[in-house]
Amino acid sequence: MNSASIPTSTPHVAVDPRSFKSFAEFYPFYLSEHSNRTCRQLHFVGSSLSLLCLVALLWTGALIWLVPTVLVGYAFAWIGHFGFEKNKPASFKRPLYSFAGDWAMYRDILLGRVKL
Repeated sequence: MNSASIPTSTPHVAVDPRSFKSFAEFYPFYLSEHSNRTCRQLHFVGSSLSLLCLVALLWTGALIWLVPTVLVGYAFAWIGHFGFEKNKPASFKRPLYSFAGDWAMYRDILLGRVKL
């Protein structure tokens, strides 16, 4: 299994995201928390919209774009987790690793390593 494979056949075991000592250890767990296709799709849409808002912020210099840059990404992700994945986002306990995981998964979706 490569680092971007999403485990789907293993039972859901409660893991504390704070137990991981490195992002390399955390990322397979992160992917396992995104086994639902709709959740991954919502993450991808939210991240894409966040990037567009960031471009608008940089293009216009209007700091008001900072608010939707942050909110839209988390809103789509949390809808995916609570509504479809039926789990709590790891960002509640491991925010920096989760943020990095969002963008690593985004990259892996673009590269075809993770199915959308």
